Amino acid sequence: MNIIFLGAPGAGKGTQAEIVSEKLSIPTVSTGNIIREALKNGTPMGLKAKEFIEAGKLVPDEVVIGIIKDRLACEDCKNGFILDGFPRTIPQAEALDEMGVVIDKVIDIEVADEAIAARMSGRRVCKACGNSYHLEYKKPAVDGVCDGCGGELVQRKDDAPETVLERLKIYHEETEPLKAYYEKQNKLFIVEGQPEVKDTTALTLKALED
Repeated sequence: MNIIFLGAPGAGKGTQAEIVSEKLSIPTVSTGNIIREALKNGTPMGLKAKEFIEAGKLVPDEVVIGIIKDRLACEDCKNGFILDGFPRTIPQAEALDEMGVVIDKVIDIEVADEAIAARMSGRRVCKACGNSYHLEYKKPAVDGVCDGCGGELVQRKDDAPETVLERLKIYHEETEPLKAYYEKQNKLFIVEGQPEVKDTTALTLKALED
């Protein structure tokens, strides 16, 4: 089965993609990871991406799509794959169709913006060891101190409320239109994100079985 996971930043689509990947024994193809892999391996598309990254520019669609195409041609994708973080825009989705890549289902994890902002702004990360905590869901034993190593807990810039709201704005403008695109193809399945990961997973697996 070939699956795309959609969802706003912080909605938990990455976690669901990982769970489904393990359950179905198919790889998760994450844009960030495969670009890093292409850079490391020095592939032709990876070298093109490197030029843009070193110049401080965004990697253009045609290069990202080329890297995706190379990755989907790998042996481990022959029985299916999960795309996480791609496509992000209608032109990318159209390019995927033009490549002849058949998508079976698109799972959209829906969580209200207010809930995402609260969830992400409550995250804290240890500066020393990287352990992650949450002011509401996973509190450290001592405020501001890592349980594991005693390091200082800080809020990442990406999790600051103003950054989260800006990322959500971009998502609604650029990526959310993909819902209508795949709905027209009868491939869209909406999953309401739940407070507990296991409850969201149950709904995700049900959507994949329908």
